[in-house]
Amino acid sequence: MTPGAGDAAEVAVVGGGLAGITTALALQEAGVRATIYEARPRLGGATHSFSRDGLTVDNGQHIFLKCCSAYQGLLARLGALDRVRVQDRFDVRVLTPDGAAGRLRRAKAPGPLHLLPALAGYRLLSPSDRLRAVGASLALDRLDTGDPSLDRSTMGAWLAGHGQRPRAREALWELFVKAALNMRLDDAALGPAAFVCQTALLGRSDAADIGVPTVPLGDLHGAIPAARIERGGGRIRLNAKVSAIEAGPKLVVDGSPVSADAVVVAVPHRAAAALVPEAASPDREKWEGLGSSPIVNVHVVYDRPVLRVDGGDEPFAAAVGSPVQWVFDRTAVSGLTGGGQYLAVSVSAAGRWIGTPAAELREVYLPALERLFPAARRARVTDFFVTRERHATFRQSPGSGALRPASATRLPWLFLAGAWTDTGWPDTMEGAVRSGLTAARLVRRHLQQVDTGEVDGR
Repeated sequence: MTPGAGDAAEVAVVGGGLAGITTALALQEAGVRATIYEARPRLGGATHSFSRDGLTVDNGQHIFLKCCSAYQGLLARLGALDRVRVQDRFDVRVLTPDGAAGRLRRAKAPGPLHLLPALAGYRLLSPSDRLRAVGASLALDRLDTGDPSLDRSTMGAWLAGHGQRPRAREALWELFVKAALNMRLDDAALGPAAFVCQTALLGRSDAADIGVPTVPLGDLHGAIPAARIERGGGRIRLNAKVSAIEAGPKLVVDGSPVSADAVVVAVPHRAAAALVPEAASPDREKWEGLGSSPIVNVHVVYDRPVLRVDGGDEPFAAAVGSPVQWVFDRTAVSGLTGGGQYLAVSVSAAGRWIGTPAAELREVYLPALERLFPAARRARVTDFFVTRERHATFRQSPGSGALRPASATRLPWLFLAGAWTDTGWPDTMEGAVRSGLTAARLVRRHLQQVDTGEVDGR
């Protein structure tokens, strides 16, 4: 009989992203030792940092909202809540190339009333479009996001059917849905899009307050979790390639077998499909249908500050009518000194740009930033580079919800984790953390059943 929860149980976690980190920490807190096997030389998965000419660069702009309770719980476990900053009140400046600007700032009122003043005063929409947006918001709030039929429709079609004209779709709805789902409105499944709007924009009044890291992601999702896991008795094996998972249970790691009492596969869906035995998930080939949606980040370092959003002090701004979608001031976090400013432009649903050479992106994005920030016209660009995440998220398009598997598999000792699994959330950091918590809970239950003889541990 395999040792159970009361003995020296050993759990193997394949993948050191947020899902794997969360699984290991949750098990550790329950007295179960876990070993993370990560093929890369670092933890953090899709959220990481690297060095470039003395700067610390995050691969992408991974923000979170105050409604992301599981992610904030992870930060609390890590003692890292002081390494992020959360807005006192949802407040976003929205810029346009012609100089017009709008502001979306919530009122101190119960949801969904807290956003009505913001919509009523949103200058980038006509008065009639503002009124239509209020009506659509109330209708959206009444949708049952658990209804499977919502997985067969697009957010764009639903909005068009509820009176949302092109300007409102671009300057309001796409602004948030594209960033949250990494999908354009006309491609995004209605179910997850409605969930995002209900949970973040129309739910609790402070739900959409934006949180941003104040330290590099390599620290927040890499060094800090590694230290916490190892301090608690867990183990981390970096540069460890898992090539197979077999009955026993056991893993093949760098060509050698490694035994475990339970296994959690916390890697992206394509990698998981290649590792998970057919006996565990006979329909694992269907996971390929989840596809992927890319994100491109354009990084620009200026010799002086150029991002100044009048009336606001947030380190970011949004844009409409521009190839720029969201832009973030990364000066302090990157360690840039000397009076310059480092901006990072986040471009979601970036299929158009994912294969474009950096020189061509420079010709597009530098003029676009100058139109949004006139001070950039007088500044000198000291560095320009691009980072690309070709498989940043799965494609949250119609039909994708039915392809997301549960954490439990047909093998009692094998579990799945990752933002692509059926978490009830879109493919986000919050979804990744929730998947890890679910996997850890199921592992503990399995080990208890083995301990009491309810199931065979093999």
